[in-house]
This record gives sequence, C-alpha cells and structure tokens, in this order.
Amino acid sequence: MRILAIIISVWCLSFFAQARSLDDIIESKYIVIAVYNDYLPFSAKVAGKPVGIDVEIASEIAASLNVELRLKWMTADESSEDDLRNNLWKGHFLDKTKADLMLRVPYDKDYKLKRDDVGLLVHEQVHMFAPYHTETWKIVFDTSRLEAVPTMALFQYHPIGVEIDSIPQFYLMSAFRGSMRKNTRQFNTLDLAVQGMVNAEVDAVMGLRSQITSLHHQLQSSASPKSSQYQLANNAFPLLGKQKWDIGMAVHTDFRALGYSVGDIVFAMIDDGRMANIFAKHHAHFEIPTYYSK
Repeated sequence: MRILAIIISVWCLSFFAQARSLDDIIESKYIVIAVYNDYLPFSAKVAGKPVGIDVEIASEIAASLNVELRLKWMTADESSEDDLRNNLWKGHFLDKTKADLMLRVPYDKDYKLKRDDVGLLVHEQVHMFAPYHTETWKIVFDTSRLEAVPTMALFQYHPIGVEIDSIPQFYLMSAFRGSMRKNTRQFNTLDLAVQGMVNAEVDAVMGLRSQITSLHHQLQSSASPKSSQYQLANNAFPLLGKQKWDIGMAVHTDFRALGYSVGDIVFAMIDDGRMANIFAKHHAHFEIPTYYSK
C-alpha cells in the first residue's frame, strides 16, 4: 500500500505541469505558451484550429528555440493580475497547470511595481518583458449616419456600441458627467457590437485599435454594397487617462533566462519585419513600442 501511495503521489505531482527553466524547455523539446481563448485577431480556435496574431508569435518563438509549441488556452479573469497568477506562477484552483510563457501582458513600469494594500509587490512572482506592440483605442463609424467623428461629444446625441465590462464602457458611461451614458449600448463582444452597427442599432463602435482595425477590414471585404460606408475615426479620447500602452510577455521570476532568450527573439522579429507582417496578415494596426527606439 505504501508503494502504491508513493506512486500515486509522484503521478499527481507530475500531472500538474509547472513553469520551467530554459534548460528544461530545451531538454524536453517543447514550450507551453499561454494565450487568450476567443480573442481574435490575437488568439482563438476556428474550426478546431488555433489562429491569430499571438498564435503566430508563439509559433515563431517555439521555432526559434527549436522546440514544439503547446498552447495553454486562458479564459480571462477579472483582472490581468488574476490571469498572471492563474496561468503563470500559482495556477488556477481548478487547473493547476502553468505555462512557461504568457503573452498579452501589460508592459508598464507602474503596473510592474504595483503594490497591494499592505505594501507588498503584487507581481513579485512575475518577470515582464519584451513589449511587442502598442495599443490604444479606436472608433469605427457608419458614414450613412455620421459624416465624421471630430469629438466624443458627438455621442451625447448618437448611439455608440462597446464591449460590456470594458474600459470604453466605463469611459462612455461616466465621462463628461455621464452625458454619453444614455447613448452607450453594451454588447457581449466587440464583434457583436460591430454587427450591431451593421444592423443600425448603433452609429459607431469603440474598442481596441488592433481589434477595431481588423473588424473594419472584415467589413470592407464583405460582399455587402454597404461595406464602404464604414470608416475609422481619428478623434482623441479626453478624460480617458492613458491613451497608449504597451503589450508584452511574462515568465515566472525564477526563469528570467527564458525571458532574456525570448526577448532576443521578439527584438529580431520586430527588427526584420516579421512582427509587422504578422499583424498585417490579420489586418490589425501595428505600432512599434517606443522601447525599441531608445
């Protein structure tokens, strides 16, 4: 019985995959990279096949390390802190497996040094690095109902769609003393918000630039005779706070050598144009982080 108990214990410990060092990854000949599920154009399963910008970036990283790629599909929690904890350094209580590398992590000094209520570093277990694109907000609008979007004040009078529980939702519901609240329509996803615009439920949609530009291309490429009436706006977003931010990657803090190696791969991808080509393939706007201009 004791031997059986030992075998079961060893089996249980091996079952829960752990984040690993670069040497362990090379020796095992595979790397586990965490990407978000149902998050086009970055990562999703379409007809059972992994597709998206982050999937292709992960493939490039695995190929550069000469190892097999194994994707860990993440479901977004309430915050990025939860996602880092659940997928990189602690593991979710329902799924103790951990990734070696996580994509789409905020790359920001203040975020990295964030402290909790008692003054402890929130991200002490995480090393964030390799920003690979810069995000901001964007609006797509229907020119049959709006001539242009010169200012956000326009949405005091015209309905605009947003993804529920997103920063654009909170912004439109509260900015300018809530004057845009009554015209803010909430959708479960940004795709549904854009479809709502096509169905004339809203006159415009606000979301992440990368997603909006990709969805805009889909509209322009459709066979509908109305496809050309959807345009991208160039307005600013006053009172929104930070207008641009970088997205990078993260590893467990104990495995920084892996981070340095992957960081070199990301730099090479940006330098030789592979990163821009991946974004272009998915029709998402790409902006090189200022990190690489230093």
